[in-house]
Formats: sequence, C-alpha cells, structure tokens
Amino acid sequence: MKVLEFREALREALSEEMRRDPNVFLMGEEVAEYNGAYKVSKGMLAEFGPKRVIDTPIAELGFAGIGVGAAMNGLRPVVEFMTFNFSLVAIDQIINSAAKILSMSGGQYSAPIVFRGPTASAGMLSSQHSQAFENWYANCPGLKVIVPSNGYDAKGLLKFAIRDNDPVIFMESEQMYGDKMEIPEEEYLIPIGVADVKKQGTDVTIVSFGKIMKVALAAAAELEKEGISAEVIDLRTVRPIDYDSIIESVKKTNRLVIVEEAWPLASISSEISFNVQKTLSIIWMRRYAV
Repeated sequence: MKVLEFREALREALSEEMRRDPNVFLMGEEVAEYNGAYKVSKGMLAEFGPKRVIDTPIAELGFAGIGVGAAMNGLRPVVEFMTFNFSLVAIDQIINSAAKILSMSGGQYSAPIVFRGPTASAGMLSSQHSQAFENWYANCPGLKVIVPSNGYDAKGLLKFAIRDNDPVIFMESEQMYGDKMEIPEEEYLIPIGVADVKKQGTDVTIVSFGKIMKVALAAAAELEKEGISAEVIDLRTVRPIDYDSIIESVKKTNRLVIVEEAWPLASISSEISFNVQKTLSIIWMRRYAV
C-alpha cells in the first residue's frame, strides 16, 4: 500500500491507462504545460508528449466536440473541464452528440469518452463556479455519471470509465484533491454502478456520494454516541444507481436519509426517495396481501 493524495490517485489512473492503451489521450485547458489547474496531470506531458497530453484553447464546445469525434473514430479521449460549471458551454456536444450517437447511428458508432473535472462548491468561489450538476447529467440517457468520495474509489472507477465503451461523466471535488489515503500497489478496477456500504448499521440508512460522504459519516459517528446505529452507503455512481444495495439496507433499518449538494427539485435525493417508496410499497403489498 502507498499513501496518495486524491489528485495523485487520479494521475495514476490516467497514466496507467495511457501506458496500457495508446488510444487513450488527455485534453483540456492547461493540462499539459501547466500540469493541470489542480495538478492532476503533473508530469504527464513529459512522459506522454504533446500528442497525448493536449493543451486546448478556452473553448469547451470546440474541444468537447473534437473529443467526441475522436471517440467515434476509435480513440479514447479523457476531456478535462477546469470546472463542470464550464461544461455548460459544451453541453450540446455532451448531450446531443456523445450521449446519443450510439442510438442515432443504429449502433454503428459509440463514444468511449470520459468528461472529468471538479463539481459543486469549493473555497471562495462565486455562484457561477459552485454548482452541482450531477443530477443534470444523470437525467440524460446514454451517459454514466460517477462521483467518487475518496482516492481509492476514484482511481478504480476512473480506470474502469476509460475502458467503458459509453460516454462517462466523472465528477470530482476541488475540496478533495489534497485528501490522502492508502492506495494498493497492484492494479484494481471498480465497476460502475456498484455502491459501497461504508458502515454497517441497523437503525437508519444514510445515503450520499462525493465529498458529502464526509458529512454522512460524521453524522453517523454523532448518532453512534446517542446509541443510534446508522448504515452509511456511498453510491459512488449516480447513473446507474445501485438500488439493490439501498433497498436491502432500508428493508433492514426502515428509515432512509439522503444527503447531497444539489438543488432539491429533481435531485438525486428525490429520485431515490421515489424509487425506494415505490419498490418497498410493492414488496410490502405482496407480503401482506390476503
């Protein structure tokens, strides 16, 4: 095991996949000469060269479109947004091209591309740079959406995402890039769509993802002091959502609390709440039907 910062875990995932597959490349604003706005790509230009670590103009719509075209022609781009707030400039390419090309081409073209970068609030940023768009992208068929809460998960999920044949939105937190944790020396992958039970419990289920997992785990620790046993589930991905893990937990605890950072209307929380109530209502009606 070795101790790495969150940004270093991401760098390892990118570098390992670029060494493994020459079709993988990284592009975005300041990813090369400047080593990345948050130093995720530090040293990668020296190793892989300017044809595989590419500095782009400040033109998200343009370089996102280049990435989609490259993916359709057999490459595996990783497109970095300096923040996902800037992805709104490129959202037409993400939604109307990357997410839909497999369907629109009748299966002739796929778009194995990863769009990654920081999401949601961070220190001393304005309202235009602090928005959480996980639920926006999770609403779109054709996209997979990953929001890791720690470096271990981030590395395994990013490697899996780069190998995936569908477009993947990979959202990080600016407040987590310096977080440290142990990472295995050996290679590992974490599949998309599998939640992780961070803490076992019997009285209430707490579900979250991304950096808000810190809040969820802290709440569980406080509840433990009061004799309340909380089970804590880290979704890790918000499309697809691992409903099986949530349902099994709620069947045990009979209580569910969902914590996230987005606007409440049409959020991941409201989606999970609806599906859990619907599923459990059906289970209970069948169980107690006369």
